[in-house]
Amino acid sequence: MSLLSRVSPPEAGDGLAGLVTGLLSRLEHVPPPDLLAAAAEPAPESRAAARELEEAGSAARFLAAGPTGLGTSAARIAALRPAAPGIATPAAAEPAAEPAAAEPAASPPAEPGSMGDGAMPELFCPGPARDDPALGEEVDDRLVEWAEQVGIYPGQLDRLRSCGFGRLIMLTHPATDDPDRLLAATKCVVAEWAADDYYVDEVSLGADPRIVGSRMAKLHAVVDPPQLPLKYAPQLERHRREEPIAKAFRSAMTHLAQYTSATQMARFQHQMGILFTAWNQEADWHNNGRTPPVWEYLVQRHLNSYLPPMILIDSVAGYELPPEEYYDPRVRGAFTLAGAANVLLNDLHSASFESETDFNLPRVIVAEEKCTPREAIKRTVEIHNELMRRFVAEAAGLSLAGSPTLRRFFADTWAWLGGSREWHSSTGRYRDAEQPSRAEQPSRAEQPSRAEQPTRVAG
Repeated sequence: MSLLSRVSPPEAGDGLAGLVTGLLSRLEHVPPPDLLAAAAEPAPESRAAARELEEAGSAARFLAAGPTGLGTSAARIAALRPAAPGIATPAAAEPAAEPAAAEPAASPPAEPGSMGDGAMPELFCPGPARDDPALGEEVDDRLVEWAEQVGIYPGQLDRLRSCGFGRLIMLTHPATDDPDRLLAATKCVVAEWAADDYYVDEVSLGADPRIVGSRMAKLHAVVDPPQLPLKYAPQLERHRREEPIAKAFRSAMTHLAQYTSATQMARFQHQMGILFTAWNQEADWHNNGRTPPVWEYLVQRHLNSYLPPMILIDSVAGYELPPEEYYDPRVRGAFTLAGAANVLLNDLHSASFESETDFNLPRVIVAEEKCTPREAIKRTVEIHNELMRRFVAEAAGLSLAGSPTLRRFFADTWAWLGGSREWHSSTGRYRDAEQPSRAEQPSRAEQPSRAEQPTRVAG
């Protein structure tokens, strides 16, 4: 899960690294860029459901018909109980424009990515909504200057730059081309990943599972500052000024505050508390030498998902999803599905390169099910696709029943997922000089080995 891992990874058995790269970069059969159109697409694992959806003819009829099966609760939930404030019932929602019905096929064709003959399923995830390399490069330039100022990754700034985190935020926030807005989000993402490296994952950077809890508590005191007695407040202030991770968070939040309302900043603080809880859980596994069962690992990934950067979707785009909609259990449930599913792309991307002590979903599946790494990757893709299809069904139903702002928020979430997929397929995060990323510029330096990483950070 580390931001800056080894540039010379162990050889990936059975060509697993190439397999995952192919999964991430293959875009021939990606779902449509429109969320409602994606909801109306049949799932390859259910031809009966495909025929039912084809007969429905549109996402609107799909909702009104009360479909059954995995992930369709949002389409039925308004009929089961009263809607929360700010969310209309389906009867009050404006009908979506209805696409032309497809001609029925004489016999169902083979679905792309089907599981016949043990084939690897394709990822159910859209492609990027936009790709502006120059904009991503500008954000990365500014990011590296900031990282040097706050003191994170000293001596490793070329490696930080090669990860392309400015490119990640450019890809995932296509609603704006303002580099300063994108930089604010990028600073937050890198501060979060740096905390993971320095405090949880990278021993060479000072990570120690025995003191993760203490560090997380002090970091939360930066994210959500306590009001200490006057005698002790200066000591906390000194920690905020001198600890690089604390400085990074404080600086990132100051920048972010230029583009958020009070409630949007409160979302960020809330999500950080959830993330810090997840890191404590991971530290427990490390400290006790325990590999969690798959269900427990997925609980941790629910907490340690991609929601921390995703909650900035509307802030970066310049609008706000009202709290009564954002925190509605149905909306929150759909949004967390998206964050949990998309972070599994990170697990797939890094599974072949992380050390034996790191945790990712393929590794815990191998430990629990005694299967091969390839079978574990296949199972991880299946889990990802299940969560993504549930998100699409839930979000499409809520989009049709909710406000225009909610529809925009879920459409922007769908775009975020596609941008994240593109970044994972092209980042230089785990590549060496022999394997340049598609977005990598010739001037970017080769990443040093783990042994060349600096000594631990204070705190």
